Formats: sequence, C-alpha cells, structure tokens
Amino acid sequence: MLTRDFVEGTDLPYMQALLTGINLTDSLYNPNYGYFSKQAIIFNSGEPFDFNNIPDELEFNRILGQRYTAFEDKLDAEKPDETRQLWHTPTELFRPYYGEAIARYLVENYKLSHHPYHDLIIYEIGAGYGTLMLNILDYIRDLYPGVYDRTKFRVIEISSTLASIQTAQLTRSASSRGHAQHVEIINRSIFDWSSYIPEPCYFLALEVFDNFGHDSIRYDPFTEEPLQGSVLIDNDGDFYEFYTRSIDPVASRFLRVRAAACSQPFEHPLKGSRVLRQLRARLPLAANLTLPEYVPTRLMQFFDILHDYFPRHSLLTSDFHYLPNAIKGFNAPVVQTRYKRRTVPVTTPFVSLPAPYRPLEIDKVKVQQGYFDILFPTDFVVMEDIYRAITGKLTRISTHEGFFKRWAYVEDTLTRSGENPLLSWYKNASVMVTV
Repeated sequence: MLTRDFVEGTDLPYMQALLTGINLTDSLYNPNYGYFSKQAIIFNSGEPFDFNNIPDELEFNRILGQRYTAFEDKLDAEKPDETRQLWHTPTELFRPYYGEAIARYLVENYKLSHHPYHDLIIYEIGAGYGTLMLNILDYIRDLYPGVYDRTKFRVIEISSTLASIQTAQLTRSASSRGHAQHVEIINRSIFDWSSYIPEPCYFLALEVFDNFGHDSIRYDPFTEEPLQGSVLIDNDGDFYEFYTRSIDPVASRFLRVRAAACSQPFEHPLKGSRVLRQLRARLPLAANLTLPEYVPTRLMQFFDILHDYFPRHSLLTSDFHYLPNAIKGFNAPVVQTRYKRRTVPVTTPFVSLPAPYRPLEIDKVKVQQGYFDILFPTDFVVMEDIYRAITGKLTRISTHEGFFKRWAYVEDTLTRSGENPLLSWYKNASVMVTV
C-alpha cells in the first residue's frame, strides 16, 4: 500500500509508479533508508562560539571550518564513512543565543495572551538533536521560574533515531535532567496526528518546510492543462520520470486553494505572455510541456493538521525563501549529497550517485534513496495566503535579520569588528508568526 508518508517495506518499490511527492517524502523520511532517518548527522560545534572575542566573520568562518574538520575526524576515528551526510543548523551554530531569542518571543507572547489562565504549551517538529528545546527551557527556567513551572514542551519526531537522541539529551547533565518532567518526546509523524488539542499552544517549525515533499506539475503550453509528475523505479534501481493528465486529489486541491487564496501574483509556468509561450513551444526541439512547478502539497496538509487538531495554535516558522543552485523549474529544490567531505550537487531529485562517487562497499539501492538532501525554497507570500485560508488566522512575515534584531540580544553574537553572524547569515531566510 502506498501513502503520502513513505513506502512500506525495507526495499525500494521496484516497477511501481510513485507520485513525485510520495517519492521525495520516501527518500527523506522512510524509516528504513530515508535521509533523515538513517543518514543525516547534525554538526555539533562543541562549546558555544565566543563571538565577542572573534575578530570578524572571516575568522568565524575559519574557526567553524576547523571545528567541522575536528568533528568529522572524531567520527572517522570511530567509523570511517566516505558518504557521511553532515549538515548544520542555526540552532547549533548560534547556541544558546538562537534558542534564547525564540524563548523570549514565546514568553512575551504567552504573558500577553494566555498567562495566568493557561499553561505554556510548546510543540516542535523537526527538533533535530533537541538543542533548541534545551536552550528554550534553560532560558525560561533561569529567568521566568513561575512560567517554567507551567511549561510543557512536546517534540513530535518522525525519526526513531532522533527521538532516542532527544531523550538522551534530557539525561546528559544535571541541568538538562531537571527538564525531564516538562518534556514529552512523541515518536510519530505529525501527519499521523489524531489527538484533538483544545488548549492554546505554540507550534515551532524551524527549517522544516524546506524538506516537505512537493508534487511536480507541468502544463500544456497551448491548453494550459496541468499534468502531474510520477516516478518509476526499474529493476536496476534507475528512475524514470513521466507526467499524466490524471491529477490526484491532494495536488488538485492545492491548485484550487492557491487560486482562491492568493492575493498577489506569484511565479509559475503560466505567468507571462500566452502568445510568447506558445511561440516558444512551436520552435524546433522545444519541449511539449512547460518547466516543472514544484507545489508544496505536504505543507498544505500540515496546515490542515494545525486547523483540525490544534485550533488554538500560534505558529512560528522560519525557512529559506531563496536557495542558490536549484535544479530547473519553478520553486525547484536544491539536491545534493556529500562524498569524501565534499558537497556533490545534482540536477534532478531522482538520482543515484554518479559512478565516480559510488563506493564499492555500498549497495546501489541504498545509495539511491536516502543519500541526498532535497531542499525546497518557501514562497512565503503564497504560504501565508494558504495558511490564512486554511486556518483562518492572521500572520506576520519578517526577514531572519529583522526577527532576531527584535528578539535576540544581538550583543551576544557581535564580533570585535562589529559584524554579527547571527544577523548577516541566513539572508535568504524569512520568519512567519501567527498574530
């Protein structure tokens, strides 16, 4: 049986046609071979960076590179791995200051809206190793003990591996052990959620939407009819992409909701002059369909979950509104892997490692699925309108820099030159909150 979560079983679904959205979700989250379930390792910088004693951003980059090398050297000493998939998050790079800024936002809004009548209930998806959770709880405990007594932090984690790491983090030190009674780790996909939560709560989704499955849509340049992409995996493990006029209910609903909800023009294959588009389509060797558009069907389903089961939620999300070196298409992803500590970019989300990068000791099937990070940009203008249409809530969008200028103690991440990596990094990210 196929679902929009992942394919059942331990092996790839040979000679089966999967919708693009299903295939991408399976590649990233399948519990047996998915990128996040089995391959991804989050970089840990060790001690927090002492930004105030770092001369400038250039030196910060150098120190970060040194720590990256030392981190991988330590891992290789335990178990060498040429295909190790290592990545970092702003939570880890700027801890504890990043988490403290999120905590300030949560506490201030809780005190304004719900205290003292309700507890401070926080949900987080995509929690990684649990660093943000600990930084938030440390801050609330140290500065707002009365609020801390009423704080409940619930992590919803699809990966059993990460859920175990998050649980272990709670017993790592005497300080973190004190948080155990305030934390619940729920090892489940948010898309399997079925419990109604009537209390007001805050929902954190930081750098999560970029890894949600997207469906691929191409259009007939003459009739403007949409066609939906699917993928077939043959018996050799190679991928074949094709498009049909049969649009599944989820993608069809997304197109309807977007058309009804969006108040501003957005980039898509049919934008622009219809005459010019048809002239281009008549040129020799022209494609018979437009470039693909990758639509965030999974994100729409996440908003459905919030509306149906968390009606009094307030969402705080941050993600990339632009990604360089994306593959061809509209709202197209960046697809990449790592080999021998080097990033290897590719031009399609349906890939096996090229022969020069394929280690002999690794089975081809396992290389194909789960060894590639697939990141989509988020069109915050479109996302905001769809979120509002589904949940009925109001929102505010700001830049990453704007949000942290307001909620972080920016002096904590200031280098001696006056440069501030917390603000200058992630220029291609935005933040959206429920108001």
